[in-house]
Amino acid sequence: MAMNLAKWGNSLHSGEKTYPIVQQRKRWFAVSGFLMLAAIVLLLTKGLNPGIDFTGGTQFQVSNAADPSPAIATEVVAEFAPEQTPEISILGANDVLVQIGVVEQATSQSIVDSLSVAYDVAADEVGFTQIGPTWGAEVGKKAVQGLIVFIVLVALVITVYFRAWRMAVAAIGALAHDLLFTVGIYALVGFEVTPATVIGFLTILGYSLYDTVVVFDKVKENTAHLTEQNRFTYEELANLAVNQTLVRSINTSVVALLPVSAILFIGSLLLGASTLQDISLALFVGMAVGTYSSIFVATPFEVALRLREPWIKEHTEMVLRLRESGEVEVAHAADGSIRVGALQPGRHQGTKAQPKGKKRK
Repeated sequence: MAMNLAKWGNSLHSGEKTYPIVQQRKRWFAVSGFLMLAAIVLLLTKGLNPGIDFTGGTQFQVSNAADPSPAIATEVVAEFAPEQTPEISILGANDVLVQIGVVEQATSQSIVDSLSVAYDVAADEVGFTQIGPTWGAEVGKKAVQGLIVFIVLVALVITVYFRAWRMAVAAIGALAHDLLFTVGIYALVGFEVTPATVIGFLTILGYSLYDTVVVFDKVKENTAHLTEQNRFTYEELANLAVNQTLVRSINTSVVALLPVSAILFIGSLLLGASTLQDISLALFVGMAVGTYSSIFVATPFEVALRLREPWIKEHTEMVLRLRESGEVEVAHAADGSIRVGALQPGRHQGTKAQPKGKKRK
């Protein structure tokens, strides 16, 4: 099995075997478009469930309760703040987390005392935190600002590094794809959005960007001497780059998802550590969809933008014309795609040919 996987990876890297990922970009765009539409519908209908860090409110935590029944906390809140609807979570085996809206300081103290008696714990084992709505709104504002600054810096760095604004646009498009899908999942399952969730969002954007940059770097390497050969088009060389990095992307994702899966499914769902779900769900969903976008969205989107450039369009037309005339022959895979083969910068097969028009600098 290991030998077969190694052989498969080697054949992909050498170009002996390729999957027409870029050539079938309309299919992947349709899938992503459907997912984005579903995420938008969920956001408009169900919406997100922001935590008290964003909305403001009061949080009580009872430690070491002999009977961590949510019904006890519900009765206590109903007695002192009947207008409030509490959100109650069980943390671990015997800790109770109670969240309500903003209440008076005296009311908060009365609830603390009552929870202490009801759960039969010492008074110092019941803590509470109160967050005003103004401070909560400021947290939300800072979270949005951090996201905007991140995206602007990403666009600048990619544009400078690759000297291609189209790669920056494609990378930002893939990041927006990942973020919107992950936020849609939060709207679907109703998990609370907290500052830890925002940290998770920024983390997955960094992970997705890393994967995308690796693929783009290979695209840049494969197409560095595009006009010095007349056998393969920009689209085919970019597709080769995706195939060459496919195994690396899959292996990296599997390794990264294993510990995140343990946090989400074992720590959060099985052991009841609900505070972990804020960040673990964002990481799990974001890493998975980030791998998908780096393969099926980012590079196909970049190629779709590149093919609009006159010099690439002319080169593509020249290559196809030479093939039709029989002056250039290429090998075809079983599925009809072009077998590009192992190409190193400056060592492309075929005679040198320059299409008319502007050459890439």
